[in-house]
Amino acid sequence: QVQLVESGGGLVQAGGSLSLSCAASGRTFSSYAMAWLRQAPGKERELVTTISKSGGTPYYADSVKGRFTISRDNAENTVYLQMNSLKVEDTAVYYCAAKWGSWWSAGPPASWGQGTQVTVSS
Repeated sequence: QVQLVESGGGLVQAGGSLSLSCAASGRTFSSYAMAWLRQAPGKERELVTTISKSGGTPYYADSVKGRFTISRDNAENTVYLQMNSLKVEDTAVYYCAAKWGSWWSAGPPASWGQGTQVTVSS
């Protein structure tokens, strides 16, 4: 099982950019599909984007499509989230998560990061 640590959150003005990183421990990172989820105050956690074990076939929620890009570097055991054209409604705690095999298989993620705050001001 991998352990995940996010970094890169912060405060940015609307229209700006932020890049998040999620570093994973362990030697089996490339066996996990990865995802970024977010939770805004008073709202349920929502899936933002996923990426397959090999780095292909990303999925994006409609709310971030065209603005966010997920990528991974299996040699560095890291998954990234590049967020551009940020909106106030993107404000949330962002979590990375790992799931063995396919993200879309049954069952919960195997691991979660601790979360990193992203705040977008108007």
